[in-house]
Amino acid sequence: MQTKINKFLGKILDRFGLYQVLKSIGAEKLANKFSAAIVYAVFSSFALNFFYQPGHVYASGATGLAQVISELIIRITGHDFLPISVTLVLINLPLFVLAWRGIGKQFTIYTLITVVMSSVFIHFIPVTPLTTDPLINAVFGGAIMGFGVGNAMKSGISSGGTDIVSLYMRKKTGRNVGTLSFVVNGLIIFTAGVLFGWEYMFYSFIAIFVNSRVQDAVFTRQKRLQVMIVTENPDLLIQKLFDKFNHGVTILNNSEGGYTHQKRTVLFSVITMYEYQDFKHVIAKYDPHAFVSISENVRVLGKFEEVDD
Repeated sequence: MQTKINKFLGKILDRFGLYQVLKSIGAEKLANKFSAAIVYAVFSSFALNFFYQPGHVYASGATGLAQVISELIIRITGHDFLPISVTLVLINLPLFVLAWRGIGKQFTIYTLITVVMSSVFIHFIPVTPLTTDPLINAVFGGAIMGFGVGNAMKSGISSGGTDIVSLYMRKKTGRNVGTLSFVVNGLIIFTAGVLFGWEYMFYSFIAIFVNSRVQDAVFTRQKRLQVMIVTENPDLLIQKLFDKFNHGVTILNNSEGGYTHQKRTVLFSVITMYEYQDFKHVIAKYDPHAFVSISENVRVLGKFEEVDD
């Protein structure tokens, strides 16, 4: 019986090309992504079941939409036969197909793992009211959810939902689709007002705002740094920086030190905060005597290679 099941699963994996995808990811990287998905699942389920649900506060994105659908079904039928955990998976199913065909197979695998683990934790962790104050529920729920989402994005995984549609549209058109999240979140907080009272609409807005602020604080991939490197080994460093980050490097030859009057080469480049630790490692390993100056919060006009896992 077990052999038949293994053969059946093997045919499914081979039919959709999952063997090749999993092999291209590698066991170590897949384990790291799975660990990040577990962390996100724990934080999102705590935020939802300890704060959002008891406080009648809605999350943003697909999780909030799942809350809306589940609550409406309860109001209409009087039965909770479609819990949030199941609704969350159903919302993401067509988006998985979109991601598989239009974004990338590895990205889809990571997102699938994240959504499934999140749904499992949401389902089995009981709803536990810690406070009846909706403002406290909004602030702490938003902070915990924001940390979970930011950490997931920092680890190179997505929580699904509107992220998939936004990434797909950006890849196809080159434009960010910020209005999508705005419309979905607007619908969510409006529903909160209709179902529970208009004050809960504002509590949900506070939760979404806190979520976004904490998420931005944790997720540093979009923050850019300008680096200036004064080095005696420009060729080696340029090659290593290209290999590691794939960012452009501007070269200033024959720069002269004001104290020693020795000739040096100055390299200019832009990296993200997410890449900063790897950048320090490259400099320390290949040119520990280089002088490095770093400027934060720089703006870039023109093409800048995005980080891609």
